[in-house]
Amino acid sequence: MPVDGAELWTLNHRLLTVVLDACTAELTALGLDPKEFFVLAEAPASPYPAELAAKLVIPKASMTVYVRNLVAKGFMRREIDDADLRRHRLVLTAEGENARTRALTALAAEFDRRLAKVTSRDRTELERILRELLA
Repeated sequence: MPVDGAELWTLNHRLLTVVLDACTAELTALGLDPKEFFVLAEAPASPYPAELAAKLVIPKASMTVYVRNLVAKGFMRREIDDADLRRHRLVLTAEGENARTRALTALAAEFDRRLAKVTSRDRTELERILRELLA
């Protein structure tokens, strides 16, 4: 019997939601809304707001709100890009780096707790599959 793609998508979404929900208290204690966490987590790899919005599939208007909140909280700052003075680049502050590290550690611990139910070989295969699906 073939595997139903919609069911796999639903299972994956449920897993990610359960893991994130389990970390919400820790994110809140760090001063982060879950969506702000994703912005903070991805900003070093995609430092331009429009690029970051596209990567996270977040409307640009929402990205503006999240960035404004993270700047107000002292987690990041906007800098003029020396290569193109019309663009702003997002840079994490020391406090932002700390919050990002702590939030990622909490998320990893919760996900690792669930991954402990599968073999190391299956984890490796899951990583390979996920990377292939994202390529």
